[in-house]
Amino acid sequence: MIYLIHADGKFPNLALMRLSRWFKQQGEITELIRRRRMLWDGAGQCYGSSIFSFNEPARKALERSWGPILWGGTGVKVESNLREIADVDWERLSPDYDLYPEYRYSLGFTQRGCRLSCPFCVVPRKEGKPRPVHTIGDIWRGEPHPRKIILLDNDFFGQPREHWQDRVRELCAGNFKVSVSQGINSRKVDDESAQALASLEYRDNEFKERILYTAWDNLGDERIFKRGVDILRHAGVPPKHLRVYMLIGYAKGETWEQIHHRFNELVALGCEPYPMAYDSTRKDLKAFQRWAITGLYRAVPWNQYRDPRLDIRG
Repeated sequence: MIYLIHADGKFPNLALMRLSRWFKQQGEITELIRRRRMLWDGAGQCYGSSIFSFNEPARKALERSWGPILWGGTGVKVESNLREIADVDWERLSPDYDLYPEYRYSLGFTQRGCRLSCPFCVVPRKEGKPRPVHTIGDIWRGEPHPRKIILLDNDFFGQPREHWQDRVRELCAGNFKVSVSQGINSRKVDDESAQALASLEYRDNEFKERILYTAWDNLGDERIFKRGVDILRHAGVPPKHLRVYMLIGYAKGETWEQIHHRFNELVALGCEPYPMAYDSTRKDLKAFQRWAITGLYRAVPWNQYRDPRLDIRG
């Protein structure tokens, strides 16, 4: 028996899904675990995946319950790789969606890697420079599953131009709805990539709204970020479709004036600001995050806002 432990992350875990496929090919039975061990759980080997380093207490609790767990994922070791288990071409193994029987969509990567080297991001260190890995045809589960694709690409337009052009053609020709879940790099967008995005049936991760995810993390990128928003607008992607993640509490010496400047500029552009607190122990940042993403900023000024759960005033 193989127990596959999903420690964190909101999406089905591709690494665990590929592990499940491989172990089944070896004749093993697999089970997804998101809980403590029960009396009726039999003996077996435990493999776990964790994305976030701050979840070490949760991993320790799982180990106390399940015993030794072979962990992988960026939350444990940035350079972790499934080849530590077996020297096979893991990218070519189809994910085992039976681990997540209620999940309806298809998810995967058309490319790996990133062109940038943001100091708070592990992607370049883990995956290297951008390279193509899969087509939309590889990712889609086929009929009767919905034509809804969750792309996990960290830099979709970073792969060679002819490759992302082919992926866009696939999405359009196949009448797919797509969520670029890790976002697009608005600093790198040009006329051609903006027009490509405008041609897509892009959606949020639940396929309910017309949303493109992007980010403005560094105050110094204001000019180039706004340039990207303007290019997208002219191509047919209105700012109201942009959910903009803004990292707060990371830059050394960042002031509230600087945080409010980015936030207010995003509102003025017509974008949807989505602050992300780098330090989750900062109650003031968490209160600001909640005030913003719930939309309360439209009704209550920050200096009048009080978060009853945190007992914080703006």
